[in-house]
Amino acid sequence: MSYIKENFLLTNKTAETLYFEYAKDMPIFDYHCHLSETQILENKPFADLFEVWLSGDHYKWRLMRNYGISEELITGKACNKEKFMAYCKVLGTAFGNPLYHWSQVELKEFFNCDKEINAENAEDIWNECNEYIAKNTVTPQKIIEQSNVTHIFTTNEIFDDLSVFEKIAKKNYKFKVIPAFRADKIMNIEADAYNVFVDKLGNVSSLSELEKKIEERLQEFIKVGTTAADIALQRVYKVSVREEAEKIFAKRRGGDSVTCSECEIFKGYLTYFLFKLYAKYDIVTELHVGAMRNNNTVMLNKLGLDTGYDSIAEDNSIKQMSALFDRLNCENKLPKTIVFNLNPKMNSEIMSLIGCFQDESARGKIQYGPAWWFLDNKVGMEKHLEDLTATGHIGAFVGMLTDSRSFLSYPRHHYFRRILCNYLGCMIERGEMTNNLQLVGNVIKDICYNNSIKYLKMD
Repeated sequence: MSYIKENFLLTNKTAETLYFEYAKDMPIFDYHCHLSETQILENKPFADLFEVWLSGDHYKWRLMRNYGISEELITGKACNKEKFMAYCKVLGTAFGNPLYHWSQVELKEFFNCDKEINAENAEDIWNECNEYIAKNTVTPQKIIEQSNVTHIFTTNEIFDDLSVFEKIAKKNYKFKVIPAFRADKIMNIEADAYNVFVDKLGNVSSLSELEKKIEERLQEFIKVGTTAADIALQRVYKVSVREEAEKIFAKRRGGDSVTCSECEIFKGYLTYFLFKLYAKYDIVTELHVGAMRNNNTVMLNKLGLDTGYDSIAEDNSIKQMSALFDRLNCENKLPKTIVFNLNPKMNSEIMSLIGCFQDESARGKIQYGPAWWFLDNKVGMEKHLEDLTATGHIGAFVGMLTDSRSFLSYPRHHYFRRILCNYLGCMIERGEMTNNLQLVGNVIKDICYNNSIKYLKMD
């Protein structure tokens, strides 16, 4: 039997009341993820447990590599069952890792299997869950609707085909799928394929033409419901002079490579341009900072991007972030912004900075985003809540997301909700806050769903 019990992560009766009476049944708004809109549209049944549970999930891949599992059993040519058996062996001793919890909850929630995941039970789990999949025709739509999800924001490059979203809308699912606008492929001027990406926008030979194309594509995204845009940077760069960025863009379009300094100048300018553009169209900006990507060149060349070889960066760009926000604010062009920080050493710096740019235009106009990626675990979430309550306002918080490529990731919302309810429940038990559970419960409902719905204009 699974070690996950009804009061999982809830350490007192108050926390249990808050979770079961206020948090548990709230819908889910996944406002940042990497699910495939094409898979959602096609809605093909999953063939087996590996396909729905392990395929494409680099969280699980990293865990297996940490245990010394052969790449053949991770992304290689081993059969699906062999890969699944290897994962069970690894997970059985990964105490404290969030996957140790998430996977067990996913098994119960989506396949009604209560067996503890380990090497001993792997064969039985494989057979039982595959029988369930065959009998119940498990599809992306069923998983999403079963999880009580109302809205999904996928992350889409500027040149992606938007007709997919129009086709999804005609499916009349119980949930909406909307693209978040992402211009990273146009931002990352140092990339080998940069000119290939720019060419997808049409005839672009100057920075002015690039800016025009970006705005035109954003307008097309807005037509299919987009209210959010995503920017991913290792660190925030100095806002540079436009003429410098123009020369660098022309150089790169001419086929020459750019220096590290030129790359930073261009990214600094384009970040500023994008923020202004998003403010113009009232688009929420999701700024992700602190990820150092593609550390392992050998595996990058072998497997490509997003395969589990990123890490936390040490860069401290708080001064540049302040300068960017201040300049935009002075120009009345600072959009609603969610700052996702990957380096926990920067929590307090970012929390105190965003407090300098709040105003009456929105509750929590500048958000400190939820614990993200390497921080979306019990330790990271508790630290996030501590920093958020210490210098911010928890009642304005827009809550959790999945940031995942897996359709089975929605229990992560309940993982967060349990931690949130336990955090507040412990404060109540210690006499550090009101014991008016209805008041606290309504705040929890806001954090779980209502705040993000209003903030991202889905209401």
